[in-house]
Amino acid sequence: MIKTIEKYPIASIFAFVFLMLGLSLWVLPVSIMEARNFIAAREMLQDDNWILTTMNGEARYQKPPLPTWITAFFGSIFGITKVWALRLPAILLIGIIGSQVYLLSKQLQLEKAQSLRNAFVAVTSFYIIGIVVEAPWDIYAHGFTTIALCQLFMLFQGRAKFWNSILFAIMIAATVLSKGPVSLYALFLPFVLSYVFVYKFEGGILRHLKWITLLVFGIAIGGLWYLYVRIADPETFTAIASKETGNWSSYNVRPFYYYWSFFTQSGLWTIPAFVSLLYPYLKSRVSNLKAYKFSLFWTLFAVILLSIVPEKKSRYLMPVLIPLAINIGFYLEYLVRSFKSMSDKKETYPVYFNFGLIGLVAVVFPILAYLALGGFSGLYLVLYILASICLLILGFLILKSLRTKDISKTIALNFLMMLTLGLLALPLADNNKASNYKPIAELDTSDDLKLHAYSGISPEAIWNYGSKIPVLKTEGGLQIPEASSFLLAFNHNETEIPEALSNLYRIELIGTFDLNTSEKNSRSYKERLVNKVYKLTRR
Repeated sequence: MIKTIEKYPIASIFAFVFLMLGLSLWVLPVSIMEARNFIAAREMLQDDNWILTTMNGEARYQKPPLPTWITAFFGSIFGITKVWALRLPAILLIGIIGSQVYLLSKQLQLEKAQSLRNAFVAVTSFYIIGIVVEAPWDIYAHGFTTIALCQLFMLFQGRAKFWNSILFAIMIAATVLSKGPVSLYALFLPFVLSYVFVYKFEGGILRHLKWITLLVFGIAIGGLWYLYVRIADPETFTAIASKETGNWSSYNVRPFYYYWSFFTQSGLWTIPAFVSLLYPYLKSRVSNLKAYKFSLFWTLFAVILLSIVPEKKSRYLMPVLIPLAINIGFYLEYLVRSFKSMSDKKETYPVYFNFGLIGLVAVVFPILAYLALGGFSGLYLVLYILASICLLILGFLILKSLRTKDISKTIALNFLMMLTLGLLALPLADNNKASNYKPIAELDTSDDLKLHAYSGISPEAIWNYGSKIPVLKTEGGLQIPEASSFLLAFNHNETEIPEALSNLYRIELIGTFDLNTSEKNSRSYKERLVNKVYKLTRR
């Protein structure tokens, strides 16, 4: 198995990601960011809005269209209602990030085994996986940027061929068309700063004029969509752009140190991530000090640049995990080389604690899963039994390899554990829907009554419903439908029916629709996913 992986590293990375996520990620509920992307993709196919993008029939220029184009393409092939198909390109982007981490590690002159470990650390890091459903645009932008960075490194080194230069410009354009300048700031700029700091700028001025010209050209190509929308719909574009730029300094403002716990976003690799950042400790222990400095400063520059921006969210840290994966790899490589001969408890205890805890969690998984998700039946019972057996075996093997100080095997078993969790355990999350769960897609529309919303409705509900839900309350007042009867959804903030409507219509409650998959007493319960639907009939 190991020889096959080393013989076909890129294919192995993609196969691992697909097995870990591609067969089971469909079970997770569609998030608010996903719903926006999916709705825009649906309306691209239904209304042919490929450039002037819409969401629920209204202009959606907050995000560039490339991720939505790709989502719509997959939807046109497999079906726009198939969530697994719409998530598939984002899963492929995780594979791309893993493959580019591998290729960049090789360019840093690291051994193949270490480069592969770096790649697998990246694709098993918590937030790189989580960003697939939390923020679809981010994974596209950062994925395309990693491809650009591999080409840029060769440009810096003077080893790039013509197609590397073209690919670099194309990927920069794709990045801008995915999430504007975000990834260029959070991932690309720290990379350049780190390279200057560690490797210096070697070569003549023409070499650097070349990559700068290609960078500007890529940004210009990616910016054509913004220019077109600015010309075609200037008033809406300006209003949206003003609101978005204003958010950077006034929305979700957090203190400068908000991101200082960034290494915890790597999940399984939290302790190795922390240790890998201890330069005084590792500088004499790594086999390639210059490459280690590069990944370390790339990581730190990214955190600093993100910390400068007043608006902060946990998901904005995702690009930091890419250089951090390479950085973690240096610590893991040191453990593989030296752990058997280590005697200092200050060095061995963190390793035993980290991997020992992971092994114990795997061993007790059957109990934890049963307590968290309740009883299982049918296919879920089969999956529960398979997941429990596999994780029980992997947990014991992790503890055994740790006792024999075979860290290389311990690390490999951790990768297998993540694959098992994704392939067999993740589908168990779909076992028990909350008792209050009632999707708005179940609304009876057999009498052809059109559904409207009073003042607003969550993107998740619009996506679940399957078509646009026009909003009555606008800045210009109530837009009363011409039909004599229609359905009207009120969200949780709207407790009373306006007098303007009750005077005109007989009102009958149809039901309450709740997209929450957790119970009402749960901390994850969201009131915005609840809607009361009424039938309004003109008096």
